[in-house]
Amino acid sequence: MTTSDRPAPSSVLSPPGFTRATIEPEDYRFLQDYIYRESGIVLDDDKHYLFDARLTPILRSEGLSSVRALCNLLRGVQGRPVHRRVVEAMTTNETLFFREQHQYEALRTTLIPKLAAARAGTRRLSFWSAAASTGQEAYSVAMLLLDLGYRDWNIQILGTDLNETVLERARTGRYLQIEVNRGLPAAYLIRFFDRHGLEWQIKEEVRRMVHWQRLDLRSPLLGKGPYDFVFCRNVLIYFDPPTKRRILSEIRKTIASGGYLFLGGAETMADCADLYRRVEVGSAILYQPA
Repeated sequence: MTTSDRPAPSSVLSPPGFTRATIEPEDYRFLQDYIYRESGIVLDDDKHYLFDARLTPILRSEGLSSVRALCNLLRGVQGRPVHRRVVEAMTTNETLFFREQHQYEALRTTLIPKLAAARAGTRRLSFWSAAASTGQEAYSVAMLLLDLGYRDWNIQILGTDLNETVLERARTGRYLQIEVNRGLPAAYLIRFFDRHGLEWQIKEEVRRMVHWQRLDLRSPLLGKGPYDFVFCRNVLIYFDPPTKRRILSEIRKTIASGGYLFLGGAETMADCADLYRRVEVGSAILYQPA
C-alpha cells in the first residue's frame, strides 16, 4: 500500500504530550503506511488519538521533540529497537480474562466434552490463542480445563502474538488488580493465583500449560497444528479484506478434523464464507472449515 492509496487525513492533531509538535498530514500518512507494512494493520484516518497516546512515551524516551523527528528515525537504518517499539506500541490490543463469556460457556458445556469423547484414545486436546496479547485468553482456557478435570490429559495450549513485549508479560503471568477484576471469577482468583504485593501471579500449574511464541499472522503457518480450537478474536478487524482472507485461509489449514475457530463478537466471515461454515452452540457463534 502506498501513500497514494489513501485520502489525506482530514485534520491535524496537536498532541498535548509532545514538547513542540503537530502530526502533519504527511507524517500521519507515513506512520499509517509504516504500521501497515510492518504489521498488516490498517489504522484509519480517525485514529490520531492512538498515535498521540502510544507514541508520546517513545518520543520522550528517545529524546525526540517532534513526530517528524520520529518519522525520520524510522526511515533510517532498520533493525533498531525504536522500530520494534513503534510497531508494538501500535499493535497492542486490549484483552481480559474470559472475554465473551458465552464462548467459554459453549466450551465448558458442549465443545470440550464432545471433542474429549472423540479424543478418548489419545487423551489429547490442543488450543491456539492466535492473538494472545498479555495472555488472559490462553490462561482462561488453561484454568477452565483444570476446573473441568483434564489435569492428566495431554493438553497443548499455544499463545502467539506479533508483539514480543506483551508476550513477555504473558510468560510472567503477573497481572494488576484491575486486570483480575475484569472477567475473572473470584473462585478462580483464589484457586489459581498467588498475590505478590500489588500484583497477582498465576500459579505454576497453570503457567506451564501454555507455551508462547512470537508470530506474524501474515506469515505462512506451515507446521502449525492441528488444533482442536483456534481463537483468533478481535484482531481480524484491524486488517484489510485481502489480508484477512489470507490469514483465515492459513488458519483453516491448522484446524483439526472436528475442530472450531472462535472469532470476536464484532467479527464476521464476510467475503470468506467459502472457507468456513457457521455453527451455533447455545448463544455462541463458531466456525468450522468448509
